[in-house]
Amino acid sequence: MSGQHELTYAPGAKKAVRRVGRGAGSGRGRYSGRGCKGQKSRSGGGVSPYFEGGQLPLVKRLPHKRGFTNPFTVKYQVINVGDLNRFQPETTVGVEDLESARLIRTSRNRVKVLGEGELRHPLVVRANMFSNTAREKIINAGGKAEQV
Repeated sequence: MSGQHELTYAPGAKKAVRRVGRGAGSGRGRYSGRGCKGQKSRSGGGVSPYFEGGQLPLVKRLPHKRGFTNPFTVKYQVINVGDLNRFQPETTVGVEDLESARLIRTSRNRVKVLGEGELRHPLVVRANMFSNTAREKIINAGGKAEQV
């Protein structure tokens, strides 16, 4: 068993740094791979990513500071009461169950149940939000609407 002091990189994993400006014999002497004169040959030279050759840049062509996106907005994934008929009667339906049945994309976002459709059997439904009609339809079917 080898010790930590014997660890090395895999062959070919470490590549030697290209040393430029070390004479004609190195193959990277004289202009050091930068061509001859000009803005791109200078240290720190080159145009900014913003520059488009004198054409009016994209950032200047776009409208300035329009609209606003609220970073604190709460996004809900919505499902309808009629979609819950695929679950067995008398079962508890949570967010993970909805995700595994592919009714919602992810269990990380909040879920709201809306009242479209009819529920044919009693279920215990656990979600973050319920519309009033969805809550009524679940209760009228003999189930429970539990807000988590």
